[in-house]
Amino acid sequence: MATKTKSSPQGKTNVKSKLGFSKETYMFWYESMYLMRKFEEKSGQLYGQQKIRGFCHLYIGQEACAAGAVTALEKGDKYITAYRDHAHPIALGTHPKYIMAELYGKETGVSKGKGGSMHMFDKEKGFFGGHGIVGGQIPLGIGIAFAEQYNKTGKLCITYMGDGAVRQGAFHESLNLAMFYKLPVIFAIENNGYAMGTSVQRTSNVTDLFTLGEAYDMPSGSVDAMQVEDVHQAIGEAAVRARKGDGPTLLELRTYRYKGHSMSDPAKYRTKEELEAYKKRDPIEQVKDTILKNKLASADDLNEIHKKVKELVDESVRFAEESPYPVPEDVYKDVYAEEDYPFIKD
Repeated sequence: MATKTKSSPQGKTNVKSKLGFSKETYMFWYESMYLMRKFEEKSGQLYGQQKIRGFCHLYIGQEACAAGAVTALEKGDKYITAYRDHAHPIALGTHPKYIMAELYGKETGVSKGKGGSMHMFDKEKGFFGGHGIVGGQIPLGIGIAFAEQYNKTGKLCITYMGDGAVRQGAFHESLNLAMFYKLPVIFAIENNGYAMGTSVQRTSNVTDLFTLGEAYDMPSGSVDAMQVEDVHQAIGEAAVRARKGDGPTLLELRTYRYKGHSMSDPAKYRTKEELEAYKKRDPIEQVKDTILKNKLASADDLNEIHKKVKELVDESVRFAEESPYPVPEDVYKDVYAEEDYPFIKD
């Protein structure tokens, strides 16, 4: 039986409880992050079975970075990120079966089976990837923001990157241009502590990454990204600035990934004690505790969400398993603008 994904309450956080956010918002956060978590856990399992191949970077532990942004922003805003990109379209409402099909390399995937794990796209949801080049998405993000500004849409682009990407020249060039043109862009550094396997402390004299924005007079700040409420609040404030024409904001979302950099990384560069310390602050468990302690929902209500998510993930796997692979003739489609490009005829 097909199961529908939960729609996002974008722009619907005005009715607030004593906690500062509505029951609807808390329930969305819980279901969205729980789906991200279970989807990624299943993806890791399938990778181990060689059903999913190539690179695979899981988002487990970082879910609040995506969920908090979606509730803070509006429909029509744009999102772009690096290659740890399965969860962002899930947060935006893309059915996970199309993401799983892409992981399988099937033609029913969000990128028609040509992108795989690192190149997810969903234009209808405003999600522009999924980019495999470290830092390569950052100038693309300001290009999207420039288009929104030029067309006077009132929309913005949130540009995600990892902590390692701030070492790239493209990052600094993008910050400079964004401030110069006062572009409606939010730079979100998902600082999970490790650029692949190397800690921030071993790669930079500057470990408070948000301060890098100060060189460009850019409003900047750090956010406890294990707390989805804090992510929402910070991104919401940055969005107000962007829509007013006041330009970009740089946010350092301090988060943590529970798994290695990719499926091939045993993560021996960190201690078990460090990992367990972060797990005690798990963003999903914190939202669950808030829901139960404030009687926003019962344990039975949450169990219904667990059941729904399991059905969604199981459906996604079945869909991916049963979908066909792309046919060889499609290899040049979506590559050349001219369908009768001479090379194709040869």
